[in-house]
Amino acid sequence: MSSVTIRNAGKKYGALAVLHDIDFEIRDQEFVVLVGPSGCGKSTLLRMIAGLESISSGEVLIGDRVINNVPPKDRDIAMVFQNYALYPHMSVFDNMSFSLRLRRLPKEEIDKKVREAADILNLDKYLERSPRQLSGGQRQRVAMGRALVRDAEVFLFDEPLSNLDAKLRVVMRTEIKALHQRLRTTSVYVTHDQIEAMTMADRIVVMNAGRIEQIGTPLELYDTPANLFVADFIGSPSMNFIPGRLHQENGQTHVVCDDGTRIAVPSPDGAADGQQVVLGIRPEHLQVSDGADGYEARVDVIEPTGPNIQIYAEMAGVPICSVLSDRRELRPGERVRMSFQPENTHLFDAESGRRI
Repeated sequence: MSSVTIRNAGKKYGALAVLHDIDFEIRDQEFVVLVGPSGCGKSTLLRMIAGLESISSGEVLIGDRVINNVPPKDRDIAMVFQNYALYPHMSVFDNMSFSLRLRRLPKEEIDKKVREAADILNLDKYLERSPRQLSGGQRQRVAMGRALVRDAEVFLFDEPLSNLDAKLRVVMRTEIKALHQRLRTTSVYVTHDQIEAMTMADRIVVMNAGRIEQIGTPLELYDTPANLFVADFIGSPSMNFIPGRLHQENGQTHVVCDDGTRIAVPSPDGAADGQQVVLGIRPEHLQVSDGADGYEARVDVIEPTGPNIQIYAEMAGVPICSVLSDRRELRPGERVRMSFQPENTHLFDAESGRRI
């Protein structure tokens, strides 16, 4: 097992640059998730690590070995794809053992490795079945088992759960995380689903337009997003954003919203009076007030989810979302007051998008 180091890596297709100076390290035994919207370059980066895409600039290392020009078969990596890529005419056993048979390992060793992997993945009852006799989740386990038997230094996952239904995705992401905790193989996982990223990763790399926006643990990204993009992308429902300008007077700081609403916030370091800002509030920190405190809002839509109620409303002239844990009776069109603690707010510079 080894670390994976990306040093100022770039990728171009002719004159079109799709990755720009990507630079970070995936530590030995770490589970790192690359996340971002479609087209941000996360799958291209994964394929560069795998050797399926050439590297236009910079270096990729596994351990201390530069692998820019090393063929994929010699990189000691195992990859699980979005489509299971199983041979339909082969049994589960033959699919899982295929790479070992190509390497001409002894029959007894192949049998041992496949059965050990099947036991880990709860596939021991299905080794004689064909892929068409399996569910989607079982097929994905076979694809994982095919990677597992190789004893690779690095596992690469390219959106492996995107073809599964919502309930099965939850089950499979738990199984993949449990598998990593058991094997401790260095793993790189690509997804556009930020919930997958939050629940599975040791660290998350947030990408946008071929660049890294922020790297950190799931809670670091959630609690202290570096910019508006990360704040909006991480979290479901997304953070609420209210534009305005800073007003500082008598030691007090307010954000004066476009409709004139004044919202008290902690005094930020290095911010200027009159600076255009964006105020961010997580939906769970925005609550319906029982008293006269808070800010007036008009309820537009109510969405019960079971454990919570999501309230979509208009406050300070902009649409906002509030997640309530109590089951209070509200109606569309009703006027309420929304309150939150100033310490739960986030401030971003309106021009650069950077956190203040």
